[in-house]
Amino acid sequence: MKQYSKQSPWFKGFLFTGAIATTVTMSVFAPIGGRSVFAALQDSPKNIVDEVWQIVNREYVDHTFNQVNWQATRQQLLSKNYTSKEQAYEAIRQALEPLGDPYTRFLDPEQFQALTSQTAGELSGVGIRIGIQDETKMLMVVEPIENSPAFKANIKAGDQIVAIDGKSAQGMSVEEASALIRGEVGTSVTLQLSRQGKGIFDITLTRAQIELPSVHSSLKQEGQLRVGYISLDEFSSHAAEQMQRAIQNLNTQNVDGYVLDLRGNPGGLLHASIEIARMWVPNGEIVHTVDRKGGQQKFSANQTALTQLPLVVLVDGNSASASEILTGALKDNKRATVVGSRTFGKAVVQSVHSLSDGSGLAVTISRYYPPSGTDINHKGIAPDIKIDLTQEQEQRLANQPNLRATSNDDPQYKQAIAVLETNVLARRGINQSVKPISIR
Repeated sequence: MKQYSKQSPWFKGFLFTGAIATTVTMSVFAPIGGRSVFAALQDSPKNIVDEVWQIVNREYVDHTFNQVNWQATRQQLLSKNYTSKEQAYEAIRQALEPLGDPYTRFLDPEQFQALTSQTAGELSGVGIRIGIQDETKMLMVVEPIENSPAFKANIKAGDQIVAIDGKSAQGMSVEEASALIRGEVGTSVTLQLSRQGKGIFDITLTRAQIELPSVHSSLKQEGQLRVGYISLDEFSSHAAEQMQRAIQNLNTQNVDGYVLDLRGNPGGLLHASIEIARMWVPNGEIVHTVDRKGGQQKFSANQTALTQLPLVVLVDGNSASASEILTGALKDNKRATVVGSRTFGKAVVQSVHSLSDGSGLAVTISRYYPPSGTDINHKGIAPDIKIDLTQEQEQRLANQPNLRATSNDDPQYKQAIAVLETNVLARRGINQSVKPISIR
């Protein structure tokens, strides 16, 4: 089961694609035997092969290496002569396969840069999220990112993308368009856009380093209920500070309760999931990890929760890794009601290393367990109230992200509101039972 091949159904992946779903801790490779990185850079591609072998030998969670003779693997790797980096990269990938762990994986320089940009929560670009219009099949701007070059240039949601640097966008995929729009800081790209009431026009943007918003929040009026809705896309290095701002801002707006949407969230940084959990859980365990030697590390709440208001969490089959850490902490501590579909089931932690040639390695270093101690790996977390979307509903929400978190078109959100209303009334001393809604 390869988590990183799964596609998130939500629009957050439209432009900032390439994230590799994982719960990670970031590190920089320390040269073996005291050799400097500068010396290593002058070595043959064989140096990268041995760097990878050394890291796996030192850190991999399974000390038996899935019953693989890892010492023999090293001899085989070093007995070969590599005429190019690509040959060495392929040898590394083949050597990692017998471990049977899809999360321990080699990343070429481009893949490694994509991962580090994603986990850093920053990217060089113009700051637009793009998708494909359901009716016209044309590329369109879903939204400009706040304070980005696109935002400052007054690009608007709904603008059609006609061409990119003179190349027609007709029939172009989101991924192809993203590759053309991204680029180095300080370089420029010209977009030809079409806007209703304005027609076709060109706009040239200078690429910049952009902090990606992982958290999106809004106040929703659902009947008599004032709902603080927060969607968390991924656990980047900026996610915790963005979550803190969102909760504090909604707290000032006299909300009755919260809906936290983790659907499609593939994971991210371990420390971010712990920090965010502490914003919701006042006390109790959040998660504990177990390494290759059986050593345990326990993380707990520290009485710094920002709110005690009723909370409902939305999850689905693409809620994975760090999302499951947060979901497990909220569920097991009875801090929230979980609504949606069973989560992905990834309960391992990776350390991500930078190698001397700009490539990288993600290696599984420990397993994690929610407060209940249940092993959720390959099993996932069962929601308190199960509401599965049909394939048609999933596709509709993917194609029309503005329908997400609306009671008329998003059954899982509608159920969350029903649960929240019951919990709010209970908090006020009014008893009212909640029933699962029917999905049509």
